[in-house]
Amino acid sequence: MTAGRNSRHPGPCPLALAIFLLVFTQGLVETTSRYDPYKVLGVGRSASQAEVKKAYKNLAKEWHPDKNKDPIAEDMFIKVSKSYEILSNEERRANFDRYGQIDENEPYGQSRRQHFQNGFYFDESFFQFSRFRDFADSKYFLHHAQFNSDVLPDSHKRPYLIKVTSDWCFACIHIEPVWKETVQELEPLGVGIGIVDLGFEPRLANQLGAHHAPSIIGLVNGRVSFFHQAVVREHLRQFIEDLLPKNLVEKITDDNYQHFLDSWHVGNKPNVLLFDKDFNVPIVYKLTAFAFRDYVHFGYVDQGDTHNIQLLRQFNINSYIPIMLLFKEDTKNPVDIIQAEGLNWKIMDVFVSNNKFLQVPRLVNQQLFDELCPIKQFHRRRKYCVLLITDDDKAFLAQNKAFLDFAMLNRKEVLRFVYVYQHRQQPLCQALLPNQAVVSPQVVILERRSPAGKVLYRSVIGGWNGSEEDKSRLLEHLELVQKDPTYLTSDATLPELNNEMAPFFLIEWLNAACDHFHQIYNELLYSNWQKMMPILSLMFSALFIFFGTVIIQAFSEAGENKPQKSAPKEQPQTNDDPSSRSTTSSRPPKKDFVEVTELTNVTYTSNLVKLRPGHINVVLVLTNASKNALLCKFAKEVFSFSGTQTIHFSFLNADKHLHWMPSLLRSCSDTSCRGSHFDEDEDSSDYSGHVLALNGYKKYFCHFRPVFTGDDLSDASSVSESSFSSESRRKSRSRSRSSSGSRSRSRDDGARSKRGSTRATSIEVHHKLDRLGLWMERLMEGTLPRWQVPSWPSLNAAENIPTES
Repeated sequence: MTAGRNSRHPGPCPLALAIFLLVFTQGLVETTSRYDPYKVLGVGRSASQAEVKKAYKNLAKEWHPDKNKDPIAEDMFIKVSKSYEILSNEERRANFDRYGQIDENEPYGQSRRQHFQNGFYFDESFFQFSRFRDFADSKYFLHHAQFNSDVLPDSHKRPYLIKVTSDWCFACIHIEPVWKETVQELEPLGVGIGIVDLGFEPRLANQLGAHHAPSIIGLVNGRVSFFHQAVVREHLRQFIEDLLPKNLVEKITDDNYQHFLDSWHVGNKPNVLLFDKDFNVPIVYKLTAFAFRDYVHFGYVDQGDTHNIQLLRQFNINSYIPIMLLFKEDTKNPVDIIQAEGLNWKIMDVFVSNNKFLQVPRLVNQQLFDELCPIKQFHRRRKYCVLLITDDDKAFLAQNKAFLDFAMLNRKEVLRFVYVYQHRQQPLCQALLPNQAVVSPQVVILERRSPAGKVLYRSVIGGWNGSEEDKSRLLEHLELVQKDPTYLTSDATLPELNNEMAPFFLIEWLNAACDHFHQIYNELLYSNWQKMMPILSLMFSALFIFFGTVIIQAFSEAGENKPQKSAPKEQPQTNDDPSSRSTTSSRPPKKDFVEVTELTNVTYTSNLVKLRPGHINVVLVLTNASKNALLCKFAKEVFSFSGTQTIHFSFLNADKHLHWMPSLLRSCSDTSCRGSHFDEDEDSSDYSGHVLALNGYKKYFCHFRPVFTGDDLSDASSVSESSFSSESRRKSRSRSRSSSGSRSRSRDDGARSKRGSTRATSIEVHHKLDRLGLWMERLMEGTLPRWQVPSWPSLNAAENIPTES
């Protein structure tokens, strides 16, 4: 029984034990075979940076693919480079020593990609998603600091194709074969390649605007563009070609080749012609033109085109092998020629970089000056700049040509011949030739000493006319300078050169605007809303503010133009009348002067009869004799009120319009407003110094009369109003009496008016407006009496003569 019971409980299963041993052995093998940079370089963990660097140099020389033809040399060289990259960085080396990490951005303690998913422990290596990808791709991986310091500036010289990937990305695995074929094709042409891992470089991915994998990005001139087509090698190639500027290479034929070769005068660049049998410009040639677009002008000739027969004959092009000709000042004979069956990017790069300057280039900006005449660093690396200060006038052509011939015959490594146009680089010429006008070309030999602009120089006495004597003198100076650097006795600090090739601001702004609109269009087309939301929010906010402002202004103008009911006579101030707002007078003037307009037959209608509702015209009455004095006094008194938008200022010449003032007072509808002036002859009244506040829309006015201030300190407005009203009342009472009493009263009133007139005329002109400021304050408060008129009298004297009843 016991034996049978025990037979039901067998021992450990052999199959389970075998699986456990297999997994354990695989873990040991993986642990022992794990990548170790110390072992690759053959140094210990306590090795210093000097020992690591020494070991790297030895192994790099040993396994360099150009020197070692072993099939594994390339892989070993990549491993050695990667190991040195880790151990030369103190932070990455410390991470590897502590956690076995290789990437500095990997979270600590996660060198092996192990996870607990729903309580189940698994290792990603089981599914072939290894943390460490093959070393062939490791050289393309980009870090945030590396991208901003190296790749971003280099994108102004060549385009970059960047792939955004991540772990557990099945689509990334699907496009991997096409990606490798594209890299093998485009990298030899000069296209930069990069790979960004979303998991390890989130900050760089966010900077690029890549939020999912896989993504393919093109980078040109610091501008990011996304690839949105099917991942095919032809599409990726065309994508890179479309990122390049459109006018890099000019198509050359028999009709325009001479103009192309003569363009070195204006562009200050050598010209390169590529002869090939293809109709389209090769992409490798476009990439070379993009890299040297600031130095060389590129043209392309299709050998199969029948319009290029004359061009092919002139330069003896009789084969279909690609050939490049480089021209400088001599447009008939190329200075350099290269011909090869497979012109690749490296050959073109070396060919153009060795000839990217003219024989005697013109200094057109500071960058060119720095490259042609570098700052002295060592005694053996001295370079002397032979500068011709001339002009582009036809009178200087012979001297300029003689200088070019002299430079081509005396070329040396330590000499650089250049020239400038004085009218385009005046600060430079003034610093080298102070207080000297360039009547004839001048030659200056200089050596740059510091980045701040300090130079040592010596000007060649006698100028430069291109004669044999001038050439001998210049040659003698150059020999003395090369033998004894102290021969340069003068020093100066040169200003920064003007950029003659800088584009016009408007053109540059339009190009930038076009780039931004193109980018916005692409983002909207392919729905990258996460990046576009801030821009769209800003655009809609600006449109809302703009249209809201327009609508508010439209309604406010409609309210102002709406006709209003006329207020009863002598009505207290109203809220809709701008003249009654006391706060308006506190508004500061917008100008430092007062605009006073003369009322004439032309301005009378617009300034009074058709004056806008709520606006008041303050009119000063003057004569030719008192015009200057009264206008100056009037401007001083009303200056503090000139900031009010509803108050306008004018003057009326009583000598020109003698009958207007009496006609206005006579037409007053209120009998109490009629003064003693109507009992006298109109022509005998002196209205100079009177001020009227005229409301053209409501047809009323307020009246200011000059008052003598020598012995009467009362308010000008109150005195004028009391005298005006008292005389009106007396005249009203005189009409109700008998005819005899009326005659006697009229004589008394006449005597009083004569005395008042005598007193008014006794006031000096510059004292007539002494109380105008107080009257203007009461006008703004709305406390002045208002006299209604049925209509405004015309300035024409014939129309203002009253009819006798």
